[in-house]
Amino acid sequence: MNILICDDHKIVRDGLRQILLQMDEVVVVTEAADGNEALGLLNQAVYDITILDISLPDRSGLETLQMIKTKWPAANVLMLSMHPQEQYALRALKLGASGYLTKDTASEELLLAVKKISAGGKYISQSLAENLTFHLDKENQRQKHETLSVREFEIMIKIAIGKSLTETGNELCISDKTVSTYRRRIMEKMGLNKNVELTKYCIENNLAY
Repeated sequence: MNILICDDHKIVRDGLRQILLQMDEVVVVTEAADGNEALGLLNQAVYDITILDISLPDRSGLETLQMIKTKWPAANVLMLSMHPQEQYALRALKLGASGYLTKDTASEELLLAVKKISAGGKYISQSLAENLTFHLDKENQRQKHETLSVREFEIMIKIAIGKSLTETGNELCISDKTVSTYRRRIMEKMGLNKNVELTKYCIENNLAY
């Protein structure tokens, strides 16, 4: 089994590598520090599973996931996140992720997830499954942020945590004008007028990180 780990923290990658190499099936573990590097490696080789952090320095893990699934629909991607909120997990699963784990997961659960995904299944923790079930039961009461695209959702979070248009543009490698256009579109979809309203919404819905 060949596995690709994409996380911007080397200590996390080292820890994941050590856990994964406990499996006899794992032959190669390759590392990437950001989304672009991961996409480049996926262009060069086939991996049985990509373990992808949801928070990356160049583009969000959700955007990277979307790009992977668009180019390689059959790719298995296990999302790894600091965020247990079902909003992130549900969005990742809808984009085609094969599983979702938080970084406080025990090593045994990571190995279980890898085995299940490599066998063609999907994996989420029991507690997260319960939260998702509750969330799906309320699907008819769809929250405003669920209407946003991946890019709009990403920019909304950056605005909510106080990033300026320039900072956001620099981080996403797009112009201030483009960010401003996205902001206007986000505000229209959310029915909001000011950044402070957006921040309040994200805090109330456990979205800001």
